[in-house]
Amino acid sequence: MKDKTIDYVLRTTWLTVQKMYNEEASKIGSTMATGFTLLSIDPEKGTPSTALGPKMGMEATSLSRILKTMEQNGLIERQPNPEDGRGVIITLTDFGREKRAFSREKVLAFNEAIKNNASEEKLKHFYEVSELINHLVSNKKIYNQ
Repeated sequence: MKDKTIDYVLRTTWLTVQKMYNEEASKIGSTMATGFTLLSIDPEKGTPSTALGPKMGMEATSLSRILKTMEQNGLIERQPNPEDGRGVIITLTDFGREKRAFSREKVLAFNEAIKNNASEEKLKHFYEVSELINHLVSNKKIYNQ
């Protein structure tokens, strides 16, 4: 690991996790992106479409494609936002709730497996370094932009 850059390790690790989630999601005819979106939508009240992108860290154009597919597959519905007539609330259908439960189960199993195989101290350091990276990048502290 000494020769590998931090960004390389982040990227290859994420790609491995993404592949694992996509393999699991494919068992129910879904994708990791769909599962992540389902988990980001409030299962009771729904989520305003304008809040969903920032919540997921996604651009609106990428998210709109995912939402269109999810709507076509019967996972979500778009409802007028009662607080803002111009806005839309994304709500889960019963089928969407079912697929959300599957996604949640997979995420919790992944987290449990990591917790069972890494010490509490290592996990604490992992979270600290991850927060540091997010802080430095978000606050443009790396390239002084």
